[in-house]
Amino acid sequence: MVRRVLSLATLYPNAHMPRFGTFVARQMEALATRGDWEVTLINPIGVPPLAPGRYRALAEAAVDGVESGVTVYRPRFPLIPRIGGPINPWLIARTVLPLAKRLHAKKPFDLVDAQFFYPDGPAAARIADALGLPLSIKARGADISHWGHLASSRRQMQTAGERATGLLAVSEALKRDMAAIGLPEGKIHVHYTGLDRAQFHPRDRGEARAELAEQFGVRIATGERLIASVGALIPRKGQALLIDMLAGMPGTHLVLVGQGRDRAMLESEVARLRLTERVHFLGNVDHAALPVVLAASDVMALNSASEGLANAWVEALACGTPVVISDVGGARELVRSETAGRVVPYDPGFDPADFEMAIRELFLADYAPAEVAANVAQFSWEANAAALAAYYEGLIAPEPA
Repeated sequence: MVRRVLSLATLYPNAHMPRFGTFVARQMEALATRGDWEVTLINPIGVPPLAPGRYRALAEAAVDGVESGVTVYRPRFPLIPRIGGPINPWLIARTVLPLAKRLHAKKPFDLVDAQFFYPDGPAAARIADALGLPLSIKARGADISHWGHLASSRRQMQTAGERATGLLAVSEALKRDMAAIGLPEGKIHVHYTGLDRAQFHPRDRGEARAELAEQFGVRIATGERLIASVGALIPRKGQALLIDMLAGMPGTHLVLVGQGRDRAMLESEVARLRLTERVHFLGNVDHAALPVVLAASDVMALNSASEGLANAWVEALACGTPVVISDVGGARELVRSETAGRVVPYDPGFDPADFEMAIRELFLADYAPAEVAANVAQFSWEANAAALAAYYEGLIAPEPA
């Protein structure tokens, strides 16, 4: 029997932002590929009434279609930038519900699913109520660490959590954080991320550096070191620490993969420290090129203030590149051996020297890429989809107590 899930995801790739939420797309595509679940995804796109500047391109990207086996709808909902957060779930539900009802009447769904706890979760709860269906909500990190600590959104999340049939967390640590803000712990299942093993795997570092030079113009001389940092250029990702640290690490380069509002500030800091020859801003990198960047690097470093269990951590290890990451989210669930890298405490007593020391330790250790990659042998999108399918099935036909 083929089941049908209606999934709501505000973070999902589109023509304007093809790297936006690729991990959500890969998960749902892997589920659809199995054949036992038909996936319909609604990706509501927030656009202000006048759609100025960057929002105009986003509005033009609100196009429906079938993408890698997933039927995607992209309705536009009215967005009020900066101040609309508390009412976004209501605005999304008001926009999406008529579409959801039409689709359900045409061919009924078995389950409603939200890919983030906020604003997706409360919006999906309204839709599940209207359709009379079980509800699943997934938490991924910032939806709990940020929205879960704001009173107005936390109340909506708690209400949605009580309504949900089941909840997902991307790590055991996030499950604990969810319970700490009043979400029902007994409903929470841990669902680890997946991995595209065809793309992310060890390769010769010299060859990867040659490709890095050809594709991005980043040239690393023999004997020089390379640190990669993969994440949005926003305050909580902590790239400023890496730039400041690099000033005391001659012969070492840093590549920053990602885009965000901190870019201008980070570029100014690079210029101030006279590091323009050694710090390279790559912007948003195509997923097919990201393994080249990671395999060319000696270390992948990310000093995040919060995470669930970052895909970038898993992808780096799969390429044979150890990580230095802050002790947040599921860091210690992933870094269980020395060959995986180092986890640095992140608290008010944090010492930047500890982060630098951890990176230097990995430079000296120079673990074999295959040995590093073995730490994530259990990750794949196939395994992720199998676990998700079993979980969904349990929500539709729960086992008797």
